[in-house]
Amino acid sequence: MSDAAQPTIAEVRAAAEAVKAAIDRHLEAVSSPSAADDPAVSAAYEQLATAAIAYDQILYEVYDEVTPFEIPGDEGPGGYHGPEQPEAISVLIRRDYHVADPARLRAQAERLDDSLTPGGVGGVNAAIGVLFGEYEPDEIAARSEEFGLEEADSTLWVAAAEPTDPGEWLPEPFEHADPRLLICRFDVSEVYDDEDPDD
Repeated sequence: MSDAAQPTIAEVRAAAEAVKAAIDRHLEAVSSPSAADDPAVSAAYEQLATAAIAYDQILYEVYDEVTPFEIPGDEGPGGYHGPEQPEAISVLIRRDYHVADPARLRAQAERLDDSLTPGGVGGVNAAIGVLFGEYEPDEIAARSEEFGLEEADSTLWVAAAEPTDPGEWLPEPFEHADPRLLICRFDVSEVYDDEDPDD
């Protein structure tokens, strides 16, 4: 463990106040008559991003919590290369589960599909197909323990996209998941719980 002094609650409060002040400066810059060409807008954006990141970091160190947003920037793979005003967005979600209780999983599916009754056809794969065919992914996430599943890592990407015709990308839905078009992302993983705040 590092001997460095840990941030205080007062420092967290100061970081929060810095974010508020940066928001005010950014709003003032973007609402000025010359906002379209004013370099003060870019400067205010950078100041807001820096203040928000600093607040997020100190919040995690003191309270083990984070803010519900990320500032897009050049720290990602290759940085953001998408349009400033995208015509469409794609929301890409991955949720991993461990099959913690196959018997419970199958029992839940048997209630929905008579062919899965004891002695019937199908195994865990069939039960998974029944459950995901019946329930929305968000409901399965909320009731995962009830379904014999244990939540693992998850991530959600919001990326800029071009408008598409209905069904156009269905044959290969994740082929064009380009990190350079990433507007923001939200990750949930136990790995973050093990990180040393001093790193």
